[in-house]
Amino acid sequence: MHKSWKKKQEQRHKDEQLKAKLKELQEEKEAEKRAKIERIKERRAKKEEKERYERLAAVMHAKKVERLKRREKRNKLLKER
Repeated sequence: MHKSWKKKQEQRHKDEQLKAKLKELQEEKEAEKRAKIERIKERRAKKEEKERYERLAAVMHAKKVERLKRREKRNKLLKER
């Protein structure tokens, strides 16, 4: 009876080690998945920020061009006087 108890304890210990190892592997896999998702989110955020700056630059460029056109028109009118 003593030997069978010892065997059961050893088996239980092995099972616990196996469960711990499986849990560790699962946590690693989950951490990699979270890291990948985080990288994707960062990449999307950078892309969105870049597009926002490009739109802003286009608007600012358009405003600058519009100012130049008005200035040229004003100068042309002044020269004609």
